[in-house]
Amino acid sequence: MFGLGTPEIILIVIVILVLFGAKKIPEFMQGIGKGVKEFKKATSDIEKEITEEPKDKPKPNEPGKN
Repeated sequence: MFGLGTPEIILIVIVILVLFGAKKIPEFMQGIGKGVKEFKKATSDIEKEITEEPKDKPKPNEPGKN
């Protein structure tokens, strides 16, 4: 994982605990979770919008019906 070993990961976790404190980390993670959830929802909405045929777009005339 990016060339990081166990000692480096432990050091990063300790630094994060010292900087933010144990009380702020759950709030931070909750905010990240909400952001990811909103991003996934927006992505799926855009994907659905692209794949669905627009309802207000007129259909081309069928041959022989004029």
